[in-house]
Amino acid sequence: MTDEQQLVSAAKNGSSEAFNKLLLLYQDRLYRFLLTRCTLKRDAEDVLQETFISAFKYMHTYDERWQFSTWLYRIALRKAATFTSTSAELEDIGDDAAGPLQACIEMSERENLWLTAQRVLPDELFTVMWLRYAEDMDVADVARVVGRSLSWTKVNLLRSRNKLKQELVETVTGSGV
Repeated sequence: MTDEQQLVSAAKNGSSEAFNKLLLLYQDRLYRFLLTRCTLKRDAEDVLQETFISAFKYMHTYDERWQFSTWLYRIALRKAATFTSTSAELEDIGDDAAGPLQACIEMSERENLWLTAQRVLPDELFTVMWLRYAEDMDVADVARVVGRSLSWTKVNLLRSRNKLKQELVETVTGSGV
C-alpha cells in the first residue's frame, strides 16, 4: 500500500491529519488546473477551497477502487462548472493597452501551448488535454473525471491534438491569420 493510499484510508476513517496531508499533496496541482477553468485567480482559490471542503465532507463516500486524484478532480470540475464569481466585473482598460506592449502580450499568448489550446478547444476537450498531459493522468482516469467513455476520451484526445497541431502550424506559417 502506497503512502497516498494509507493517507486516503486514514482520512476516510476520520483522520483530519491524513486529510490535511492529502490536501498538501494536491493543492498546487489542483490550483493550476482550476486556473484554466476560472477567469480570476481568486475564483480558482475559492473553487479550490470548495473542492476540499466537499472532499472532506464526503470522504466517506470515496470508493478506493478508483484513484483518489480522479475523485478529487471530478469534484473540482463540478465545482468549477457551477461556480458563480462574486468578484466585480473587470474594468475596461480602454485603448491605452493597444500598442507594442499589447502586441508583445498577444505574441506571447500565441506561443503558449496551453493558452492556444484553451482558445481553440471547447472547454471539455481542453480539460481532457490538461488532465492527460499537464497532470499526467491515465486516459481511463481522465475518462472517469469527465464522465465519458474510454473510447470517447481516446478519440477526442487524438482530435484535440490534431486540431492544436493545425492551429500551431497555421500560427507559425501565418496561413491562419
